[in-house]
Amino acid sequence: MILLGIGGILSDAASAILRDGHLVAAVEESKLARRARATRGELPEEAIEMCLDVARVRAHDVDCVAVARPIPAAAESGLHLKLRSRFPKSRMALIDHHRAHAASAFYPSPFDDATVLVLDRHGDFRCGSRWHAEAGQLLRSDKELYPPDSLGELYGRVTELLGFNANADEHKVQWLSAGAAEGHRELFLEILQCSGGGWPSLDRSYFDAERVTHGGFSARFFERIGLADRGTISETERVRVATGLQRAIESVVLSMVGEGGNLCLAGGLAMNALLVHALEASGKFDSVFVQPAGGNSGTALGAVFEAWHGIYQQTRRVSLGNLCWGPAYTAEQIKQVIENCKLRFRYLLTAEELIETAVAQLSENKIVAWMHGRMEFGPRALGNRSILASPHDPYSAENLNAYIKHREAFRKFAASVPAELAAEYFEVGPNARYLATAGRVRERYRECFKSALLGRDLIRVHAVAEEDNPLYWKLLHTAGRKTGLPVLYNTSFNLFGEPLVCTPRDAVRSFYSSGIDALFVGNFFLQK
Repeated sequence: MILLGIGGILSDAASAILRDGHLVAAVEESKLARRARATRGELPEEAIEMCLDVARVRAHDVDCVAVARPIPAAAESGLHLKLRSRFPKSRMALIDHHRAHAASAFYPSPFDDATVLVLDRHGDFRCGSRWHAEAGQLLRSDKELYPPDSLGELYGRVTELLGFNANADEHKVQWLSAGAAEGHRELFLEILQCSGGGWPSLDRSYFDAERVTHGGFSARFFERIGLADRGTISETERVRVATGLQRAIESVVLSMVGEGGNLCLAGGLAMNALLVHALEASGKFDSVFVQPAGGNSGTALGAVFEAWHGIYQQTRRVSLGNLCWGPAYTAEQIKQVIENCKLRFRYLLTAEELIETAVAQLSENKIVAWMHGRMEFGPRALGNRSILASPHDPYSAENLNAYIKHREAFRKFAASVPAELAAEYFEVGPNARYLATAGRVRERYRECFKSALLGRDLIRVHAVAEEDNPLYWKLLHTAGRKTGLPVLYNTSFNLFGEPLVCTPRDAVRSFYSSGIDALFVGNFFLQK
């Protein structure tokens, strides 16, 4: 049975294919089209074609096309006709937006039963939902949250207030908050004014519907934070505002979940690694599983998972595997691109030679781009489309942030470590497998990792299992044998404002447009 999922049609569109209960392909449109939010109410044509190609599936072979709402009302019938013409033998299924989010989190989780919490800006006229989930049963909605009481909307307002782009840069507010313990937490808790049951009901007196700048906050808000109305916010105050919001959101989410058991998390706020860390560290739950592609693109996964379990009533659980479900490229395809660009290269004959060469570059404090195997699904690089640096390099933070990624200094990179050695260096939960949480550096290693610390000894951790990524796992171990530290700094292989690289051509262009020192794409080694 072959199921095709489509999600994020209004923003962050993606497609996925499930074959006989196994995920075999998933890719976002933006990574193929090379621009953010590549579709607006249209089908992600490139993503669909890529998934069919990767899965080696023809349109006539697809048994069901599952589409996650919301879809613009005016476009729904047109999209339906397009899909009918394209997949003539397929059953069509429309999956509610929040149900798709919930399905994307619970069905690939390791739990037989769980509470599932979905939190986003808005979707299907909801901005939050809580679900009861049990293996072999349909997801059951328990409680819903509606606009304007949206945690995601409030996060977006603060994002704009602090000078970033709402609905795009919320992650910057998260990282800005990481270095401080307290801020305006009590003010934001007052704004959120949780009622009975611990669910928020935003105090509208802190907002001004007539104001289209500064996040739409009212004079009362500025008075409470001690600033003149529409006044310039100092860097110190920006950190206090970001910190207050983040701590209040963490507190409110904990109250929304309910008591104990297993927790699954999805929706845009599931991408907040500090929130995930707070949930893991709370001691309130038996275990926490977060959908690592928790945003709207992840509803493509949720659509096929919900169709598999809810429509076809299949009981076999679905695994996310290593989350690398995009395209891979052969040596011949890579060579053709490199030679077409008239570039000099060295071909490394074995995996051992490849790894030893890369470790030698890293040991010389070179910044290395590393592109191998299938592209990751979701926004995070998990060792297949990564930029790497050595923690021993005292200038790695400055080089990566200022001269390569061109981003703010408070946005730190992750530390990749073999999963079986992670506990030696870090205190971190299981969601580090997908880089979806943060951890704490153990005291004896804090000086070593100080350039990657977020503050309060927090660090982003990527725990790499051998079965997930054997080549990257071997690279980490080889680096450890040479330097005594089996850890590499890892950030996504993309330039400022662009999606993760997908093709060899993307990799070559980004390499020569940046301060990266060396590129390993497949077994091809390029230097400047």
